Amino acid sequence: MEKKRKSRLKISTMELLALGFLGIIFLGGILLWLPACNKEPIAFTDALFTSTTAVCVTGLVTVVPAAQFTILGQVILLILIQVGGLGVMACMCAFFLIIRKHITVRERIMIQETYSMDSLSGMVRFIRWVLKGTFIVEGIGAVFYAVQFVPEYGLVRGIWYSVFHAVSAFCNAGVDILGDNSLIRYVSNPIVNFTTMALIVFSGLGFIVWNELLQAIKRKWKEKCSLKLSISRLSVHTKLVLIVTTVLIVSGMVNFFLMEYSNPGTMGNLTFGEKWMAAAFHSISTRTAGFSTIPQALLREESMVITCILMFIGGSPGGTAGGIKTTTVALLILACITMVRGGKDIECFGRKIPTANFRTGFTVFMIAFLAHLAGTVAITAIEGGGHSFINILYETTSAIGTVGLTADLTPKLHIASKYIIMVMMYMGRLGPMTLALVFGNRAHPRDKIRELPESKIFLG
Repeated sequence: MEKKRKSRLKISTMELLALGFLGIIFLGGILLWLPACNKEPIAFTDALFTSTTAVCVTGLVTVVPAAQFTILGQVILLILIQVGGLGVMACMCAFFLIIRKHITVRERIMIQETYSMDSLSGMVRFIRWVLKGTFIVEGIGAVFYAVQFVPEYGLVRGIWYSVFHAVSAFCNAGVDILGDNSLIRYVSNPIVNFTTMALIVFSGLGFIVWNELLQAIKRKWKEKCSLKLSISRLSVHTKLVLIVTTVLIVSGMVNFFLMEYSNPGTMGNLTFGEKWMAAAFHSISTRTAGFSTIPQALLREESMVITCILMFIGGSPGGTAGGIKTTTVALLILACITMVRGGKDIECFGRKIPTANFRTGFTVFMIAFLAHLAGTVAITAIEGGGHSFINILYETTSAIGTVGLTADLTPKLHIASKYIIMVMMYMGRLGPMTLALVFGNRAHPRDKIRELPESKIFLG
């Protein structure tokens, strides 16, 4: 009976997450469809698409938010982005805390599964810390944005723009209300560039990494221990996230700098320092943020391919970023290295990685890849050669990775293609989190008591 109860609980958790996001998307679509939210009439498909991109924190749009939505519409858009970035569970717990409702054991287990925590202890404290940390960082980001936006747009409008874009950047949404050119006009502005990059990186690391780094800083301060000792006490997960994130950002920045250095459509007319800043911004934005300071449609094909790879990988678990996650890619690479070396166990920083971890990571990768492939093929067939394949691939990768970078293709797509993009954004936002719950430790009871004879399959 206990096993059946736990099984039902896990299914309920997954259903809550999936249906919760779906319900918010449809509610947001209806609200954004209302005349009071629009400066001019909008098709329901476009309203639903905008709601999907906000809740799934993607950034692909079929309308220009600044020109389409009234202040009320923009406020609803901001709420949808915040809910989508924090997640259904965190928002539900925040609501319970506001009304002072007791969070039950069942709800604590849901939080544990959502954030992949090891135990139930400190769940409510962790959620409080996540909410507090989120609003503090967004507030700091808004202050830095205000330095630029208030003098440019006036006090009230400048503050509103600062808050909106701080939330959008932190949640990795990539939705802006500045116009139809994202942040291109600010390509040479250090305040906007570095504020946006900082918000994207912080949120992309994940709340679990935040917590560990904060604890490490406290230990170093109290115990006066060396930096090397503080780093050595970090978990394998945190070390892996920090290393992979740094490698991806730096390698992406160098690649974009070299590939776009002389491209007049992107960085060619910028100064040497501005080119490095634009390259860094684009590399960081591919980590599922979706803001752009250079025209994406004018990127060279080799840059678009690199961008697709970075978008598919995305950010790290437990944060607001999408993609298959940095740790998944790292785990697959470690498994390959182990196989090539003839080793038995997957090792990382002197620790053995559980086989179940690898199975979950491989499953997440394969399902994301197959969904991406199916969506790309379907849209290519629907569009009938009307658009280049690289632009379609760019769009579908951006959707499945919940990034939002676009080669200006989304508004031109057939209505059927738009719905496919919506499904891909939904799968991308839900995918890694839900797939971990579906395939992690979900073995059938009979598999624990039986052992089948082996039969090899020839590979390679």
